[in-house]
Amino acid sequence: MAVKPQLACFERLGAPGWAALTEVCAAAQEAGLLVVADGKRGDVPVTAAAYAQALVGETPTPWGPVAGLGADAFTANPLLGTDALEPLVAAAHAAGAGVFALVRTSNPGAADIQDQPSPELPLHERLAALVDGLSERLLGEAGLSGMGAVVGATEPEHIGRLRSLMPRSIFLIPGVGAQGGRPEMLGAAFSPGPASALVAVSRGIAAADDPVAAAESLRAAVWDISTA
Repeated sequence: MAVKPQLACFERLGAPGWAALTEVCAAAQEAGLLVVADGKRGDVPVTAAAYAQALVGETPTPWGPVAGLGADAFTANPLLGTDALEPLVAAAHAAGAGVFALVRTSNPGAADIQDQPSPELPLHERLAALVDGLSERLLGEAGLSGMGAVVGATEPEHIGRLRSLMPRSIFLIPGVGAQGGRPEMLGAAFSPGPASALVAVSRGIAAADDPVAAAESLRAAVWDISTA
């Protein structure tokens, strides 16, 4: 299981917010949970390298290295292309961490850009090909890659096709619950082979009368569809 702190909610508070984020991540890892830092970072290579230092690495200084957040994985925006993703992937490899690149997101406006056709493929399929091309870099012994993909639950008709394009990538699936996605529609993410996914629910758990029961209900539903 994992937690996915939304970095913007902490960063808007300045230095105290980042200090709180550090404490939250440390507490989650101490409890045995993976931490996926949700910042959707993406920029030119020099800046991407700095983002990577902040999230999973460290920054050298004349007074010694300054540790970053120490996340187990983070989300990334791949729209600047392979050279901008490269520093993020390299840092993840060095840290034993993972990267989840945006491929087909859960928000309604995703169709405005990500589903648009090109002479060959819609954009989200081109992004899937980019992710799959990098998956060998973070491939684990079980056949799953730490080069993952964000694939929203709100348009489940895309999931099967994207799984076929990224057979080794772990999917990070937002959009279940408040955004309208349903666990029972996600079976294609767990197709035969090493396929795996993290199903992310925020408001559906945090706003529930009994968050523990809501989380357990989701876990059971995902387990059922992943083993069907």
